[in-house]
Amino acid sequence: MEHIKNIASQFAIQGTISQISPLGNGLINDTYKITTAEPAEHDYVLQRINHHIFTDVPLLQHNIEVVTGHIRRQLEKAGTPDIDRRVLTFLPTKEGKTFYYDEEKDEYWRVSVFISNAVTIEKVDETSSYNAGNAFGNFESMLTDVADQLGETIPSFHNMELRRDQLRDVLRRDPVGRAASVAEFVNQIESYMDEMCQGERLLREGKLALRVCHCDTKVNNVMFDTEGNVLCVIDLDTVMPSLFSSDYGDFLRTAANTIAEDSAEFDKIDFRMDIFRAFTRGYLETAGSFLTPLEVSLLPYAAELFPYMQCVRFLWDYVSGDHYWKCQFAEHNLVRAQNQWQLFLKAREHEEEMKEFIGECTR
Repeated sequence: MEHIKNIASQFAIQGTISQISPLGNGLINDTYKITTAEPAEHDYVLQRINHHIFTDVPLLQHNIEVVTGHIRRQLEKAGTPDIDRRVLTFLPTKEGKTFYYDEEKDEYWRVSVFISNAVTIEKVDETSSYNAGNAFGNFESMLTDVADQLGETIPSFHNMELRRDQLRDVLRRDPVGRAASVAEFVNQIESYMDEMCQGERLLREGKLALRVCHCDTKVNNVMFDTEGNVLCVIDLDTVMPSLFSSDYGDFLRTAANTIAEDSAEFDKIDFRMDIFRAFTRGYLETAGSFLTPLEVSLLPYAAELFPYMQCVRFLWDYVSGDHYWKCQFAEHNLVRAQNQWQLFLKAREHEEEMKEFIGECTR
């Protein structure tokens, strides 16, 4: 713990550190809460940034600085009260950066102000989905004019054409001899490939533009006060320019599935329209101010794209030999791919219903 205290001392923390303890159960970054002795001072969050996933930490922190600074100015302009609880605040080091590099241990660290009397929610229901949609749409709406100032923290993260090319390449190489066993499955996937890659084509044609997206739109990435009111969007590592489909489709891929994404009970899979309606209503209330008519018309495509893309990614990893996702059994990634495939098909069954509801929301 002495090492952690030394790292914390590199930042402009106000007050005397009385305790440092693990915080949360994040899968990517190691997180600690710094408690200060003085009641008038802030507590803080200390994070070790996983630079094996986010390989360009200066770019990562640049994106976060641009985004949080812009949101803060927007809130100030609107006269929003209690701004420090409505946008994350990152502390500078002695050198003025928002991250510290420990050269000896090859570690990157950052510190933000701890938002007190705030909670995150794990349960996905209609209320939390509506609130998440409203929060993520509002987050995007405040950042409509900063996309050109940001870089990609994970290049081509939600690029369907890249995922298509990765799958085709690994099937051609067939490094562990699994390609033949999934040939029929691949044919089914390929029958939709051209349609699912339309986002990148429309971007090249100038009909779509890159927007600032969160790119990890889970319910637990929205922070609430103890009365259940949205405070702010958190976990900003994946904030980057992306197509409009990223935040909308990514949320529904996980939230609208009736079972876990690695369950083999495929007959129990459906696309939850109650979650779709709640999230969409909340999202369009705030994102409707900037989405183009074309983007609105493509929201059902976005809802279908993300389980399809995840199916392709899981199958790519299976044919590769299971190097990306941890597996508990030999065909874990194949089961995951088949699960997402069924979710994709179920979403397509609801396409006309989705279009009708979106039309009701936008009339």
